[in-house]
Formats: sequence, C-alpha cells, structure tokens
Amino acid sequence: MPDRVYLDWNATTPLRPEARAAMVEAWEILGNPSSVHAEGRQARKLVEDARAAVAVAIGALPQNVIFTSGGTEANALALTPGLRRASGHPVQRLVVSAIEHASVLTGGRFPAGAITSLGVTRSGLVDLDRLRSMLEDGPPALVSVMLANNETGAVQPVNEAAGIVHAAGGLLHVDAIQAFGKIPCDINVMNADLVTLSAHKIGGPKGVGALVLAEGVLGFEPLLRGGGQERGHRAGTENVAGIAGFGAAARAAMAALDKDAMRLETLRNRLERGLAQTPGAIVFSAEAPRLPNTTLFTVPGLNAETAIIGFDLTCVAVSSGSACSSGKVQPSHVLEAMGYGPELAKGAVRLSLGWSTSEADIDLAIKAWRKLAGTLLTGERRNTA
Repeated sequence: MPDRVYLDWNATTPLRPEARAAMVEAWEILGNPSSVHAEGRQARKLVEDARAAVAVAIGALPQNVIFTSGGTEANALALTPGLRRASGHPVQRLVVSAIEHASVLTGGRFPAGAITSLGVTRSGLVDLDRLRSMLEDGPPALVSVMLANNETGAVQPVNEAAGIVHAAGGLLHVDAIQAFGKIPCDINVMNADLVTLSAHKIGGPKGVGALVLAEGVLGFEPLLRGGGQERGHRAGTENVAGIAGFGAAARAAMAALDKDAMRLETLRNRLERGLAQTPGAIVFSAEAPRLPNTTLFTVPGLNAETAIIGFDLTCVAVSSGSACSSGKVQPSHVLEAMGYGPELAKGAVRLSLGWSTSEADIDLAIKAWRKLAGTLLTGERRNTA
C-alpha cells in the first residue's frame, strides 16, 4: 500500500521519465539557441523539435507555437487589444467567462473598462445565449473561454462559442491548460484563434508554457521586447532544458491519451461512488461533460481548509481548487459563479487523478474520507444544533 496518496494532479503533475531524460540531455548542451555555431545549432534543434511536438499535439503549425515561462504568461500574452484576422477589424474589448483562471480574469493588457464577464449555468457551462447577446452590439471582442475548468473539470462548449464569436467578428482565446493531455485538444476542432498550454500539467517541468496561434491571426504584440527570440513574439533566451522537457512530455501524453482517459474515468467513478455514501454529498458539475480525472465535491457544513488538513494528516494530498492563491484556502469563485452560496463554496474539496493513480489510492482516499466525515461533519452538526 502507498505511504502517501497524491490526488492533486490538476495543481501539478510528477515529472515524466521522458521529460526528465530530455532535460538531462539538454543540460549537457552548451550553446545558446540563437547562436549560429555548431553548439548553438544543437540547442536550437532541441527547441525546434519540442516546438514541433507541441504543435502536433495541439494541431497547429510549429511556427505558431510561442514558448513562454508558463501558463500565466501565455494567458497574459494572449489577452492583447488589436488582434484581428486578415479580413476583420481589431478587437477592442474583452469578454471572459466568470469561471476562468485568475490569470485570465485580470484581463491581460485590456483596460478594466473594456472587460466584461460572461456568466455560467448551474452545471458550470458558459451561457452561450448570453454570449450571443453580449456580442450583438459594440466593437469586435476577444472572448476567453477555458476548455475545461480547473476546479470542476467541466468541459466547455468552445466550438459552439467559437461560431458565435466569429459570426460577431471577434476572436476566441481558449485556455486549454487543464484539458491538455487529458482530452483531445485540437486548435482546428475547437475553431480557436489562440490557445494556451502549460508543461507541468502534463508531466513536463514547471516554468514552461506556450501560446499557440491559429493561422492568420494578426496584430500580435509581445509582452517582452528585446531580442528577436520566438520569431519576435517573446524576447529572452529560451529555456532550452525546460522546453525540451515540455516537448517530451507532450509526446508521452499524446501517446497515452485514450488509454489514460478511460482508466481515469473508471477510477473517478469509483471515487465518486465512495463519496456518495456520505449523506448530502454533492459532486459539482456531475451532469456536465467533465475531465475524466476531476472531482470537486462537498457536504453541507464541511470546511474545506479543515478537510484538506485532515486528508493530509491521513496521507492523502487534495486541494480546494486552484493552486494559485499562495497556499490560501478561499471560497471558490467558480462555484459562486455557478450560483452556489458561500457556505458550499467555502467547503469544496477537489480530488484530481493522474497516470499513476491506482485503485489502491482511490480506496485509501475513500477510507480517509469516511473517517474524516465521521469526525468533521458530526462536530459541525453538533455546533450548529
């Protein structure tokens, strides 16, 4: 039996052996990838091989993959006023769904007055009718809708959203960071104009991400200016080892995608059957299409911070949702957007699985929860009686 059970894969994943090997090889290469000598060309080859691997995984052209320091930078880079298609007008405003990651909700380089929020349904899916009405009047908009929510796992109707956005003369940005490597993510199938990715969500290293552009997107402005790296889109010497690890992780994730998805969905269902044995247990977005590895649940009266500490003391690592709040357990803005009150929003616990998660891990997590529920919920109900 495992000493500890790691069920926080949506926060970050272990480094895949393939990524580790690629990084070790890259660390042995001396050259700067912008140098024209043999050492530089060796480093450049690693970067371009990784770029090709990421491009294949997302269905894009390699020259349209821009490597960044991570998903947050990639999102900030994408949210740029003035983007357009060749025959269209530049976008002048930003529409973001209310369940986006904090790096999108901040609006990138759009002024606060040009940003509006798109609501979601009770099941956690973006309201397409509301989106259509929001785009009927006004200048062209850049619309940002994540492919899969990082807390609930709800998979968003991005292709349908793209049709609405393009009919109104706008562009669609898709944060696919949480979905990449778990479900198929093809920029052409999504009909997206910009897609953001992150390496450490798929078994690559932390500190590497990518912004992927669809063919024909114009008006792009870099965040970092200086050298001509990344075809002028992002200045600074490339993180060769990190990028090599990203490429290797992308290849490995795509090779195992279908098999892992089926296995993880089976394990997730096993987990949720165990959780459902607690009276009043709620699995959020259960009625929506979801990532095969993600469960966000609560029970009325549960305090997420106490529950997470309790899980940790029983050697099970879980979280309350996004891992980007400096270690703070805060009420879920996603659940609030879905219409749940603060009592439930502050009690949500997320369990997310990955390629090494086993039935034994799930059974230990269920056992830990039963013990915690018997203690935490009994005490809470006694206090409110």
